[in-house]
Amino acid sequence: MEYRQLGRTGLMVSVIGLGAGGPSRLGQRDNFNTEAESIALVRQALDAGINFIDTAEAYGTEAIVGQAIAGRDRENVVISTKKRLGGEKVTPQQLRAGLEDSLRNLRTDYIDIYHLHGLPLEHYPYYKDQILPVMEDLRSQGKIRFTGVTEFWSRDLDHQMLQLALNDDLFDVIMVGFNLLNQQARGTVLEAAIRNDTGVLIMFAIRRALSRLDKLRLALQELIDLGELDAADVDLDNPLGFLLEDGAAKSIPDAAYRFCRDEPGVHVVLSGTGNPQHLVSNIASLQAPPLAPKHIKRLKRIFHQARSVTGE
Repeated sequence: MEYRQLGRTGLMVSVIGLGAGGPSRLGQRDNFNTEAESIALVRQALDAGINFIDTAEAYGTEAIVGQAIAGRDRENVVISTKKRLGGEKVTPQQLRAGLEDSLRNLRTDYIDIYHLHGLPLEHYPYYKDQILPVMEDLRSQGKIRFTGVTEFWSRDLDHQMLQLALNDDLFDVIMVGFNLLNQQARGTVLEAAIRNDTGVLIMFAIRRALSRLDKLRLALQELIDLGELDAADVDLDNPLGFLLEDGAAKSIPDAAYRFCRDEPGVHVVLSGTGNPQHLVSNIASLQAPPLAPKHIKRLKRIFHQARSVTGE
């Protein structure tokens, strides 16, 4: 397993982070897994060397993560969780109560990284002035080690909130949407994160458009219709097939994970699943050699103007 230093936090984290949200939520969505099966999946990830687990109040999986890490050396597990913001502004009292609930669910007395979850651009000043001081107070109490913020990418395709956050340099860690279909965060977010030595977690490395051929065709056609993709650069009958022709990648998801992993400024690529075999496959992708430079160059050229799809 490859480990990287998570920016200025100094935490050494696995390049693949187990995501406990997303379409699967450890297999809990639609009752695909029993609770015991989801707990076993988290433990399988830990046994494979994954030491970064990302969950959230909104996911309903904190308690599963808490049961899975019970009996493990807590210092060897990095827990990232988040306070749900929703439509109404969270009060200081609600933030403190939410943290206490997360601590109980996770069966721990501290959270390594505590995020404001899906912070809307229009609410950024409020959270900066009224809530971040509360997070700093909780840090001084030892209940939070580092502060984080995640974006609501589908409503903020230009990453404006994260641009403000990085300009103010108030958060230790950020979670940003980035994948080979939409690489706009490279210039707007990742370059600033490198300058600030901010920890970077990648979400949406894989979504339906990168795991289902029909969805990929639709996403590419949408970009063509919007004028953000040259139709001559893609073959809709064999979308991104050049990534597979020389055996460089086993699949489009395999290539997509590796593309994100090797982007400068990235520390952790989040990967969610409810299936043990799928977990093994995802780990293999994020341990595989880099994509050929010619493929990376071609992907950057093809999608340099794409900004209107997230891959969902």
